[in-house]
Amino acid sequence: MASSLPNCPPFEFAAKYYSGTGDSCVRQSSFFGGKAVLNQGVGYSVILGFGAFFAVSTSFLVWLEKRYVGSHHTSEWFNTAGRNVKTGLIASVIVSQWTWAATILQSSNVAWEYGVSGPFWYASGATIQVLLFGVMAIEIKRKAPYTHTVCEIVKARWGTAAHLVFLTFCFLTNIIVTAMLLLGGSAVVNALTGVNIYAASFLIPLGVIVYTLAGGLKATFLASYIHSVIVHVVLVVFVYLVYTSSSKLGSPSIVYHRLLEVASKSRVCQEPLTHNGQSCGPVSGNYKGSYLTMLSSGGLVFGIIDIVGNFGTVFVDNGYWVSAIAARPSSTHKGYLLGGLVWFAVPFSLATVLGLGALALDLPITASEASHGLVPPATAIALMGKGGSILLLTMLFMAVTSAGSSELIAVSSLCTYDIYRTYINPDATGKQILRVSRGVVLGFGCFMGLLAVILNKAGVSLGWMYLATGVFIGSAVLPIAFMLLWRKANAIGAILGTTIGCILGIITWLSLASVEYGRVNLDTTGRNAPMLAGNLVSTLTGGAIHAVCSFLWPQNYDWDTTKQITMVEKEKSELLAEEFKEEKLIRAKAWIVKWGVGFTVVIVLLWPLLSLPAGKFNNQCLNSHFLCSYFCEIGLPGIGPKALRMDGMRPGTFSN
Repeated sequence: MASSLPNCPPFEFAAKYYSGTGDSCVRQSSFFGGKAVLNQGVGYSVILGFGAFFAVSTSFLVWLEKRYVGSHHTSEWFNTAGRNVKTGLIASVIVSQWTWAATILQSSNVAWEYGVSGPFWYASGATIQVLLFGVMAIEIKRKAPYTHTVCEIVKARWGTAAHLVFLTFCFLTNIIVTAMLLLGGSAVVNALTGVNIYAASFLIPLGVIVYTLAGGLKATFLASYIHSVIVHVVLVVFVYLVYTSSSKLGSPSIVYHRLLEVASKSRVCQEPLTHNGQSCGPVSGNYKGSYLTMLSSGGLVFGIIDIVGNFGTVFVDNGYWVSAIAARPSSTHKGYLLGGLVWFAVPFSLATVLGLGALALDLPITASEASHGLVPPATAIALMGKGGSILLLTMLFMAVTSAGSSELIAVSSLCTYDIYRTYINPDATGKQILRVSRGVVLGFGCFMGLLAVILNKAGVSLGWMYLATGVFIGSAVLPIAFMLLWRKANAIGAILGTTIGCILGIITWLSLASVEYGRVNLDTTGRNAPMLAGNLVSTLTGGAIHAVCSFLWPQNYDWDTTKQITMVEKEKSELLAEEFKEEKLIRAKAWIVKWGVGFTVVIVLLWPLLSLPAGKFNNQCLNSHFLCSYFCEIGLPGIGPKALRMDGMRPGTFSN
């Protein structure tokens, strides 16, 4: 419906949210306006209903495996799933672990903020870490085949002081990731259903705690597989709706022309919708102010922060090390590569659909709403009403709970093996280990809710927490990588690099916020320049200090002590001796290095560089971009559905 208001968006939402004042168009209210679309009963039904379903079904699957497959539910099985998980399940677990609330919410926020560059940089900037971590996963099998956590390796190689430092950083990583999961999840549940945000923070992890207590790591793997399936089904529904069947959008061409119209407007706003002052139209820092370009300074800065910060949330998160430990040696490298590539489709497709969809519909989303992750629900509501709300709520619940279960096991393993078995009871039996593991799962599950309540009270948003991650934990990334990859890496360098790098990163971050904006608060510290500087200083300084110390006083380590890490209980294993042969593992390492590094170069260098000559995308170029998103998700490269409607293009074809 065309608007009769001067300079207002010619879309059906204009009459509701904008009013004309002379030659200007003023936004009257936010999209949500404090009103929930669904009633609280729906919110509680989703949270408690799905939680109960997965608690019962996953526990039942674990019982079936014990009853008919013969699994022994020992402490080793609880924390490592028998070290025999195959490629497909490892890949699905990686997708599930890496699909956070931020994957669904923050990715669409940066699309809304920067245009087409946002989805690309979010997806590519957070994919390469998983691809490259495959190298570390193989090195574990070679150099510490019976370890339970990454910190056990630190203790065996560098001693107690380094162990305590890296244990602290691993716990900090788990706390940050957990905070992001529940901050985004509780905010969206509250916005869509009116469920109390603090109640949601405690209720969301409830079902996860139950099935993790029952089945340990294997239960989280089984649940993660089901979660991943549901997330992808909902994602395909949104992709198909926006690109082909929606009466409001329905084709890439319509989205393209709407994005042109939105960027051409210069309206007066009661609250800025982007970070470019008072203009709600052209994007500051983008080529010609367009949403339809990869030439975006803001998008590039976000991409760098994304890349640097997410190395921390993979390499310093014990959850990824536990998954690598659980994998069968012959499946490890393939599982991580496959999982990383499949995960790329999730944020890239979703943000291209819901983030750009919000722009194309010119929804009156405020900067505050966007930072709390409310861009996707706004688009889902605009396109599908209550049905869209329920679909998005379901998808978000799957993402939060699947990643949350991984964090529970990660923290449980650290507390059990790196604190209890190392410092409290070195002669602990399997039953004692199992009892402590379950106690930590229950305790940290309750702490998750309390943490989200504290951060919500403090006004911390999902977007702020996501960008700040690398400042706090980035300094530990390179020392942890050196631990398994470089025989000269020493303990003093690891300790100094990790601690000094973190301190300097925080100082740089806060100082730049103070100098640039005159004050230090959640708003100024959450902006791109301070975040970029803090992330880079923390990560690079940590690695540089460690490298210098190691060159000056090389350790020349041979990994004998890491190979002596023992299991608490000996398990009968189906693994053949050939699985651990050195030559076979070296071939696997060469394979993952070749493909992991190759895909990294393609998605963070070649792809963006080849898109730069296009400048501002034309209609056909953007169609290709949309098609890539569509085919990434449905897995049909080069074959499009007949329902695709693209001006001047035959279905299933590409145009440069």
